[in-house]
Amino acid sequence: MNMRNQWPLLPIMAGLASGLLTGCGSENGDSGGDGSSVVMGMSDDVLATDPASGYDPGSWLLFNNVFQSLLSFPKGGTEPEPDAAEKCSFTDTQTKVYKCTLKDGLKFSNGDALTSEDVKFSFDRMLKINDDAGPAIMFPMLDKVETPDDSTVIFNLKVPDATFPSKIASGAGSIVDHRSYDADGLREGGEALGSGPYKLESFGENEAVFSVNENYKGNAEVQNTGVTLKFFKGDQGALKKALLADDIDIAYRGLTAADISEAEQSTDTSGVEIVEGSSAEVQHLVFNMDDPVAGKLAVRKAMAYLIDREALIEDVYRGTATPLYSIIPAGIGGHNTAFFDRYGARPSKAKAAAALEKEGITEKVKLTLWSTPSRYGPATDQELKAIAAQLNASGLFTADVKSVAFDQYEKDIAAGKYGVYVKGWVPDYPDADNFTAPFFGDGNVLGNNYANDTITGTLIPRTAAQSTRSSTEEDYGQLQDIVADQLPVLPVWQAKQYAVVHEDVYGLENCLDASTVFRFWELRKG
Repeated sequence: MNMRNQWPLLPIMAGLASGLLTGCGSENGDSGGDGSSVVMGMSDDVLATDPASGYDPGSWLLFNNVFQSLLSFPKGGTEPEPDAAEKCSFTDTQTKVYKCTLKDGLKFSNGDALTSEDVKFSFDRMLKINDDAGPAIMFPMLDKVETPDDSTVIFNLKVPDATFPSKIASGAGSIVDHRSYDADGLREGGEALGSGPYKLESFGENEAVFSVNENYKGNAEVQNTGVTLKFFKGDQGALKKALLADDIDIAYRGLTAADISEAEQSTDTSGVEIVEGSSAEVQHLVFNMDDPVAGKLAVRKAMAYLIDREALIEDVYRGTATPLYSIIPAGIGGHNTAFFDRYGARPSKAKAAAALEKEGITEKVKLTLWSTPSRYGPATDQELKAIAAQLNASGLFTADVKSVAFDQYEKDIAAGKYGVYVKGWVPDYPDADNFTAPFFGDGNVLGNNYANDTITGTLIPRTAAQSTRSSTEEDYGQLQDIVADQLPVLPVWQAKQYAVVHEDVYGLENCLDASTVFRFWELRKG
């Protein structure tokens, strides 16, 4: 992630378990909360407190709770609804002019009034700073923001984009106070000032403390008196220990399958339960189309015929992810099963051998699968070793795995050093556009030298312009079919979301959905 001129790829959580208690920690019976503060731990870092910079799951978790956007995703929903705005709509048939009217009486947590000036300032500032690690790359279509009065904001787009409402409903649409933020530079010191449900009281190396914002005016109904977020910096063992020792109420993002299994076995003494939610997080194998080995279509087809997703899910992920057979995940409009239709669900050595033979490849294919140890979940290396073993068991490949620290991993991908590598994606917003345009549009964020004129010149622009999203299914179907035929990527799995909680904590089911918004305000202890 954080490579210039592309959408960063965000880490996949590998919170995995077997024998899950779906819905535990949810609202059942008379489980009303007592308004207590909630303590949550996670292994991810929060890389930024300024929304012009952060573009990672930890930072967006902060943004979604401290800042407010014009629109937001309701719990369990994928269509944005007004939040700081009273109403928003396109005012033209081309989806190029988007107008929002603000609610009356909006204030930041310091008491400053929030007006259209702040909205314009926030977007202008983000685009001007254009931080390498920031979300400005999401808005190449934004031409200018106009504010005819204090309560009206008009976004003028360069090209039609019906997904613009979803983009500004994400953490990228966070509104900052123009009196407190520099128009030309990022805010330092771990401070954040917004108009969301919470105030950031403190932000340090090991924890962040959030209190309820009494000036908040929006859709959230806060169920607690505050949240403390403890950082475990990738140390899954310490996160597990803290949960079982009752030092935290919730463990989110980072527990391994073994950790969760142990937590389940300890329920008699620790009183912990596992909450499962839906997710649109995905993982792909990516092929460098210029690589002398992976660049051969026959090699990519042979791999598609041989990889056993079901075995990976069972052996590595213990049934807590699902096989993915297309680039658009299940639950997102436009999803099809293009890879299943072409390559099947079960390995076929005969079909793999035939694909190689057709291109004149008769020797074993020597191949390295490149991994990074934790960025896309703690089981990534194990998964790629299992894939290499599947390929080698066919007798058609001699595959090995090499794992590289994430910073070097990204540099090497940009330099074209890898033939096959793994990438995970947490969506910015739950629309098929966010699973296609970043991967196959202009600029190709995957760094794999893939381009297709039909996709970039016709399908992506045409789908982006469709305000009725259901009308895009045929075009997205064609796009997925092209990708399945040409194989620049190979979808592997779609994640589920999990949190492990103490049994007196409720509301988690409203925090784990396809929008990827973790809603602090839904948490309560009772």
